[in-house]
Amino acid sequence: MNSLRRCLLGLLLIALASGALLMSDRQQRTHTGAPPKIAIFQHVSQPLLDDGVAGILAALAAAGFVDGKNAFIQRFNAENDIATGNAIARQITSGAFDLVITASTLSLQAVANANRAGRAKHVFGIVADPASAGVGILRDRPLDHPAHLVGIGTFLPVKPAFELALRLNPALKTVGVVWNPGESNSEAFTKKARQACAELGLELREATIENSSGVLEAASSLVSRGADALWVGGDVTVMVALDSVIGAARKGRIPVFSIVPPAVNRGAIFDYGANFYEVGKDTGALAAQVLRGADMRKLPVRNEVPQRILVNTTAAQGLKQVWHFPADLLAGADTVIDSTGRHEKAARPSMPK
Repeated sequence: MNSLRRCLLGLLLIALASGALLMSDRQQRTHTGAPPKIAIFQHVSQPLLDDGVAGILAALAAAGFVDGKNAFIQRFNAENDIATGNAIARQITSGAFDLVITASTLSLQAVANANRAGRAKHVFGIVADPASAGVGILRDRPLDHPAHLVGIGTFLPVKPAFELALRLNPALKTVGVVWNPGESNSEAFTKKARQACAELGLELREATIENSSGVLEAASSLVSRGADALWVGGDVTVMVALDSVIGAARKGRIPVFSIVPPAVNRGAIFDYGANFYEVGKDTGALAAQVLRGADMRKLPVRNEVPQRILVNTTAAQGLKQVWHFPADLLAGADTVIDSTGRHEKAARPSMPK
């Protein structure tokens, strides 16, 4: 019996020593100038999120946190799988990283749920509506958030997108949207779309889905129900299957417009949204503040929407209704795709190596 007790006591001492070494290692990395360990986690490979992560990496590098030189940066991607995302979240909040940075609402939620004890510092970005994510962030109270969690929200301009659609096609009456009720960000955008359509005299017809495999059928149903156009909000499930939305619309000879650049690259008629590379840069700059020792309790959760408008005039060819592009829109757009090619107002720097 005594030997058993001694064995158990020995195991307890080993566990305590290991924990102390782990905490000591984290403190040394944070406070003695040793390279910090940073995890960057996104929910899926998708252009919007990829742009955001590129911006995060650029801002970290500009602040002096370069992978392999004076920082250890590891990227994680759940590839649109919730179970995988939850497993990654548990892994990266176990204490091995000095900072976790998430890109997307689903990644924010996964990490926040795994990190309720605050073992890891967590900075988020590329999130539509942090207050609706259920992670302890209160609307209109930017400093009221968990002490270990801070970030940037980007609530995309829903009503202006519908106003622009009406400007391009005054005969527009009915707009269809496919969305996933399981995404809090998508629900927030859909509610705003309902409000915008009511105010603008438009009818919004909805089709809900649970996963990306149902997007084509849902989009096709909206076309058959007489939608004059399809709108894509900030729904990750739908964005992953954007080609299905575009394909269904083309068969019905109606356009797709979105608030999630760069959907025009796939055939949308316009995107009225945010520059997520710039949002990523702001998120990375915030992360650099935390790495340098800023008190996260004194950093506000803020909303930033650096506007970005992209237009694809070739997507108007062969449509049932006439969609025209005013000269001032084309002159002011960040990107214009026409019969002569792609025209950019300003080139975005490439992703850091």
